Amino acid sequence: MPSLSIVMPSMNEEETIRICIEKAQSIIKKYGIEGEIIVADNSSDRTPEIAASMGAKVIGPIKGYGNAYLKGLAEAKGDYIAIADADNTYDLLELDKFLDPLMSGEADFVIGTRMKGNIKKGAMPWLHQYLGNPLLTGMLNFLFKTEISDAHCGMRAFTKEALNKMRLKTHGMELASEMVIEAAKCGLRIKEVPISYYSRRAPSKLRSFHDGWRHVRFMMLYQPVPFLYLPGAFVFILGFLITASLLLTESAAYNRLHSFVLGSMLLIIGGQTLATGVYMKTYGLIHGMYRNGTASKKLLSYHSLERELLGGSLILGFGLVLGLKVAYTWISSGYGSLKEIESAVISMVLAAIGLQLIFSAIFVSVMLLEVDTDW
Repeated sequence: MPSLSIVMPSMNEEETIRICIEKAQSIIKKYGIEGEIIVADNSSDRTPEIAASMGAKVIGPIKGYGNAYLKGLAEAKGDYIAIADADNTYDLLELDKFLDPLMSGEADFVIGTRMKGNIKKGAMPWLHQYLGNPLLTGMLNFLFKTEISDAHCGMRAFTKEALNKMRLKTHGMELASEMVIEAAKCGLRIKEVPISYYSRRAPSKLRSFHDGWRHVRFMMLYQPVPFLYLPGAFVFILGFLITASLLLTESAAYNRLHSFVLGSMLLIIGGQTLATGVYMKTYGLIHGMYRNGTASKKLLSYHSLERELLGGSLILGFGLVLGLKVAYTWISSGYGSLKEIESAVISMVLAAIGLQLIFSAIFVSVMLLEVDTDW
């Protein structure tokens, strides 16, 4: 006989934990299978006592939404695993919609959709329903080639085998995004089912902009190319083209000073953005977030970083030499008005880019200190 584990994170849910456990027990009884209910708790009220009195396995205290799920899932022994919040916003009696596709072999990972289901009045703020959730879900679908309508629905179910394939790591709210991304990257068969969504009795613990940013930051970490590499490269090339075209055009320096400053500023901003992309890629590689990162690993090897250090030093040196030439000209003119504005700006830009390359090489090499440099 298959077995079922139902994992619920909880934080001060004494008003609803009893009914959630009763519904979970009803589902286990309906299928006539062996089951367990795991409550990953971080409450200061009677939630853990109530849960334990009803036969649930209580673990905790565990701080953090992602941590609660990671600890709870690590304890789950079932062939099938379902997750849902303990605030009764999700109706656990609807778990049959999730379990049937898993037990029939139709899907490996089932996620609820509130957007195609029934959102009760007052259950979801309009900002989340019409802006935040659709925007973040659309971003995730575009970046990771998924086709779901509610990436942040907290009611889900999957097989034990699917859980073992997903390498879940995050400790906060972004675990919701990570789970969908990992399911897609593992090639799991994902099915979406409409569900009902009810109002909370206790105050919501969500922080709209803070939690939304955490999801965006996590997607940026997984896919830095569209967020950082492409914009950074575009800005850098645009700055280079503006600056180069001005250098090749003959006109008075003061007539094109503003354009020259703009081009120089874009060069520096583009370089900073590209460097940030390298930092995030390095972090992801260190923490095993990329399943096939051979090219990135070669790019971030110590030999490549040494060349980056050498290149940065050469650019910085050229900028300093040019700066010394400008300073010499200024001193030779008796500290009068300086006419070599373009040379001074180019010197500044080269020095900034050279220093950025040097510090990037040092920072990335420090992050890789504890990693096998031979890959």
